[in-house]
Amino acid sequence: MNKTARKPVTRAAKSKAAPKVSFVSLGCPKALVDSERIISKLRAEGYEISGDHAGADVVVVNTCGFLDSAKKESLDAIGEAMAENGKVIVTGCFGVESDRIMQAYPGVLAVTGPHQYEQLVGEVHKAVPPLHDPHLDLVPPQGIKLTPRHYAYLKISEGCNNRCSFCIIPSLRGDLASRPAGSVMAEAERLVKAGVKELLVISQDTSAYGLDIKYAESAWKGQPLKAKFVDLSRALGELGVWVRLHYVYPYPHVDDVIPLMAEGKVLPYLDIPFQHASPTVLKAMRRPAHQEKTLERILGWRKVCPDLAIRSTFIVGFPGETETDFKFMLDWLQEAKLTRVGCFRYENVEGAKSRDLPGHVPDEVKEDRWHRFMQTQQKISASLLEAKIGREIEVMIDSVDDERAIGRSFADAPEIDGTVILDDETEVSPGDIVRVQVTDATEYDLYAERVLPQT
Repeated sequence: MNKTARKPVTRAAKSKAAPKVSFVSLGCPKALVDSERIISKLRAEGYEISGDHAGADVVVVNTCGFLDSAKKESLDAIGEAMAENGKVIVTGCFGVESDRIMQAYPGVLAVTGPHQYEQLVGEVHKAVPPLHDPHLDLVPPQGIKLTPRHYAYLKISEGCNNRCSFCIIPSLRGDLASRPAGSVMAEAERLVKAGVKELLVISQDTSAYGLDIKYAESAWKGQPLKAKFVDLSRALGELGVWVRLHYVYPYPHVDDVIPLMAEGKVLPYLDIPFQHASPTVLKAMRRPAHQEKTLERILGWRKVCPDLAIRSTFIVGFPGETETDFKFMLDWLQEAKLTRVGCFRYENVEGAKSRDLPGHVPDEVKEDRWHRFMQTQQKISASLLEAKIGREIEVMIDSVDDERAIGRSFADAPEIDGTVILDDETEVSPGDIVRVQVTDATEYDLYAERVLPQT
């Protein structure tokens, strides 16, 4: 067997500056995890990551292509990188439209699509070769994270088997591809050992986890663990940190995770993208599990876990949506009393089946319905938060300055939900979990005072 001797590191090699890569990450938390993987790989090869386009050897733009507005944001980011640097590599979901990108910016060095990590890194090598010394360039076991130290996204699968008429995710990211449960748990444990206090479980369809691999067992702590939504949730709940479940479709087996929330194993928080309430619109959307009696399910969940927080997103102005459909959704909202809600105006995304549906809603009607939707939900949110005044809750601190601390309760995911504001509280640090008493509330945020332990 021929062995290549390792060349000694010379002083000249040591004196060379490490190549710098400026990185832009756009889109959803799933794309953020992709960016973390890419950056971890580049750092392991000795590259420095810079936020300064002008001072970098090459710029990587991880794009989003879910909506037309996201594509525009991606093109703007590419244009900015081209103007400030000129050596740009594009990757991510919008990368599937390479012709459009190259037409807009012919000088782009290369375009790769989602999940093409090795190809992307190879293009970086072409643009600026690495100066790697494994004795000098060390990456922590948990990899490079783009989130604060105390929380991290945990991606359990790629792709999606659903074919919602308004969504192009399957054409961008492919069908469902679940990770082995043992691999997910090993990553989760590494993150916890590195100081992560909250794991945010993400995928395109979290409650479908394992379906594609027939819920195969893999080893974890010497025991078999099935790749099933509830089994994985139970195992994560044994790590002693906050576990938050995102992108959960309301399939019947979701009922089985609610007792884990009531027991305190998993945060009593479900992120369920309902998208609409009208059966007619849901059918046109081709939403999975839309036939379930959702309101009855929610009431049942709350009987088991009264503190359950549900966040969701909705679309107004979907093709064929009538005023009757819209009012049905408003009535449904008032009955469901969801904790956190976002709303989007329908976008006629290129490649989506919904483009061919009849009855497209005029923009001015979409705008009017969006405002009416948000006004309805603001009243619901204000009422729910006002009811918390006087209660004691636990809060995870996210940031602290000279005047106050800002944190989140179990009902608040980072960046998308509300916050808990602690005025005049500076004796805490990010990642601390403290007990507070709620003193005031707005439509989206709570104000609170820290409850100090009695001596």
